Parts: sequence; structure tokens; C-alpha cells
Amino acid sequence: MKFDPLKDGFSLPQAEEKILAFWDEHEVFHRLNEQVQDRPRFVFYEGPPTANGRPGIHHVISRTVKDLVCRYRTMRGFRVDRRAGWDTHGLPVEIEVEKSLNLDTKAKVIEYGVADFNKKCRDSVFKYLKEWNAITRRIGYWLDLDDAYITLTNEYIESVWWILKDFFDRDLIYKGYKTVPFCPRCGTGLSSHEVAQGYELVRDPSIYIKMRDAEADFSYLVWTTTPWTLPSNAALCLHPDADYVLVEHEGEKLVLAEALVEKVFGEPKAVLDKKPGREYVGRRYEPLFDFYKDQADRAFKVVNAEFVTLEDGTGIVHIAPGFGADDYEVGQQYG
Repeated sequence: MKFDPLKDGFSLPQAEEKILAFWDEHEVFHRLNEQVQDRPRFVFYEGPPTANGRPGIHHVISRTVKDLVCRYRTMRGFRVDRRAGWDTHGLPVEIEVEKSLNLDTKAKVIEYGVADFNKKCRDSVFKYLKEWNAITRRIGYWLDLDDAYITLTNEYIESVWWILKDFFDRDLIYKGYKTVPFCPRCGTGLSSHEVAQGYELVRDPSIYIKMRDAEADFSYLVWTTTPWTLPSNAALCLHPDADYVLVEHEGEKLVLAEALVEKVFGEPKAVLDKKPGREYVGRRYEPLFDFYKDQADRAFKVVNAEFVTLEDGTGIVHIAPGFGADDYEVGQQYG
């Protein structure tokens, strides 16, 4: 399809501003919902941004997609309620306030006063509200900003309590455990999103460890990038469908994934035995340390998991359930 060329002097930004002015003058967004009260409802709650930081191009992209969905549902015959929201909780808010007050430890925050610190956080969360409202309007994103939900209000907090109580009454809540990242400076657990905000790639040492089988004359060749977790080792994990071989190296018999033999030793090795990882499940090995030798019947055995990779290492992963989500899940699975 061929379009006519644009007229000389035509400005797309100016055309957009005229449309926005028309929407504002005639309150098109609000009047639309008033005229379709009897239609089936499609309710949209904005995944709330934090207004103590400026909006970026990624917000424009995500909001374009959200607006597309809501407009499509309107065209399909629904009354679409679009409620804005503001996220006023979380570590990013606290970190910004800490920087502004030059508080670099939790002790300094406590010394400053928790109540005063909370007030500063409350005051900071709408620092860039005008910028957010301006860009919301400018990109044509229809949203009810006049009735936005705010996560720091008692109304919102009590609604969350109500939901949790409803779940509890229906026996949908249980007490469990989860391995999460922890920030020693902040003295708090971190969400994956919070960790990602300060994530960076660094070089870290990896080591190979030999762990002797408790019943036969060979050792498992284990590779780890987290040697500081070895005192908490509880199991060795192999991929159930990968082939593992017994080879001899410098007078010692070692087990590792067949696919990684040349990568580890730099040369082929004669195979003395070969079997899949699933056949090792339940075998015992001697613990590296004697901290828990009196509880050896509860740990120090070979297990299987699909997450074991054959890209690096030896195909044998050391499991420390207190140091990672995958390790914890394997620990739960095998008791």
C-alpha cells in the first residue's frame, strides 16, 4: 500500500500535540468509560513504577504494549478500567535516601532515627511525579491518574492484609523456607530485581575437588566456582542422562562426565567404566570435613538434577542447600 507524501511543513510532534489537546479538552478518556457502563468489564491495574526515579525509554516501550492491550479490549466491546499505581516501597527508595543523607551503614540509619528516615522515604517517592505525569500524557497512554493506588497508604496495605487473610482462611498459605540473596550492609534479604540493579560480571576463582566414594576405590572429580560454600556441602549432583566415565589420572581413579574429559585433562583418557548419572544416585562419599560426620546418614550422597550442565566443569556439582535456590530444591527433593 502506497501512502501520499507528507505535506511540506507537516510536523508529526505537532499533530500529536493537537490530538492530546483534543483529548484533554473533551475529557475523552473519562467520557469513554462513562458511555460504556453496561459493557463487560476488563480491569487493568498498572504495574506500579517508582516515582523517585525519572522515567526512561524502557517505560515508554512497556507502556506502549500495555496501552495496546487495553485499546484492543475496548475495541472488542469491553469497558476497560485503567487504574494507575505508584510503588512506594523497596530498597531502591531507601538507597536513594541513604545517599542523600550520607548514611552508608544500617547503624547510621538507626542513629538518624527510623521514624525520620521513613518520613524522608515517604517524601522522596514522588520526587519526579510531574515528569511521570507528563510522559504518561505525552505518549498517549490512557491511565486514571486521579485515582491511583499508592502502596504506602493504609488502604493499600490493609487490602494486602485482607487478601493474605483470605488465602489463610482457605488454607492456601503455608510456612516454608527459601534461599535468597542477603545484603550484610543493609541487613536484609534481596529480591532478584534488587540484586540485578547492582549486578556485574567479575572474575572469580574456580577449583577442582576430589571426593572419595565411600565404598569403592575412586573419587568424584567436582568443580565449583563457590569454594567458600564447601564446608556446607551435603551432596554431589550429576545429570541423570549424561554419561559418566571412570578414568585414571596420575595414579588415581576419577569419575567425571565423558563429554568433559578432554576439556579437563587436555587429552583423551582410557575409559575404565561408563554409566549414566542416574546409576550413581544414592551412592555415598566421604565428606570433605568432619563437622557433620555424626549425621553422615542424612547427607553425603549422590543425587541427580536436570540443571547440571556439560558446558563447563566436570559435570559433577557440589550441593550446599543453604547457598542457592537450585541447591535448596535438590536438598528438599532428596530430604
